[in-house]
Amino acid sequence: MMRMHFSDADLRRITFAPAPNALWETALSVRLLRGAPTGRNWSRPGVRWLHRQVKGSLAERAGVLVPLVPPKSVMPGFLLQPDAGDFATGVELARQTPSSQLAVELSWLSPAQRAGRWAEELADGAPWARQTLASDLHGYFTSSVEPLWPQIQAEAAADRALRAETLLRGGVDALLATLHADCHWRPPTLHIPIAGDHDIRLCGRGLLLIPSYFAPRPMVMYRDHAATVLVYPICTTERSTGPADVLGPLLGRTRAAVLATLRDPATTTSVAERVGVSLASASQHTTVLRNAGLISTTRTGVAVLHALTPLGEALLHRGPESEVRQPPAHPK
Repeated sequence: MMRMHFSDADLRRITFAPAPNALWETALSVRLLRGAPTGRNWSRPGVRWLHRQVKGSLAERAGVLVPLVPPKSVMPGFLLQPDAGDFATGVELARQTPSSQLAVELSWLSPAQRAGRWAEELADGAPWARQTLASDLHGYFTSSVEPLWPQIQAEAAADRALRAETLLRGGVDALLATLHADCHWRPPTLHIPIAGDHDIRLCGRGLLLIPSYFAPRPMVMYRDHAATVLVYPICTTERSTGPADVLGPLLGRTRAAVLATLRDPATTTSVAERVGVSLASASQHTTVLRNAGLISTTRTGVAVLHALTPLGEALLHRGPESEVRQPPAHPK
């Protein structure tokens, strides 16, 4: 069990990442696929879709990620780059990890995982080994995770809205008490089910909460000079995921995702973060949706706030209920 101790300053410095960490999700998806297809995460339609697409080709698609992220045991921390705003930035930061950190974190792996010239030279910081890691990360993300990313973003946005509503209605106590079914909030300490016996004091630096689609349970990264990171599984809700699929062929997958994420009003910047597109792209999509009468836009100071119109609400809720929302198959 891990006990995370909060001071008053820490409670004032709890923040949410705007979206899941694409680099960490990529690694976690490999870890999940290497395990048995059981457990809470396998109930997610996207996970089942990914399993069908990747089955039998994981080693070919993921390359050196396979030995780096086994089904169990500790994952290397350099595969989580909390300050990266997008996948490419996260990969570059991982590629530039100091050799001393690489050596320490790779030493946590089993001898079988560290077997081979590549692992030894990565631990030494060899440029070719770093580049192999970056290339395999990009290749696997593009072939396997990227088709799912709009769905992951949409579910994370729904989770974020739920957490925000919980915070508004019940304060920080309610937020931490409902973070995950296996976590227990006994003020001022959050008890997290992690192997071993640990006490972490946040030391006034606060806590960064990152939602995850593929994480089976809460995961913690302690940082000496920044907020501690807590990756938590996205809440599974009963909300229908059918309408966005139905609207995809009509509006285009990205524009349908923009419309779906505006179930909760958002600025253009927030829309870009939720859907994982550039600010210019988000602005273009919201302009088209506004011209079609599906959203309204209100200026608030220097920002604008987008919200669904009654027509947009009706369009989202006209789609049939669907048990499985599958992204289009990625061309091989």
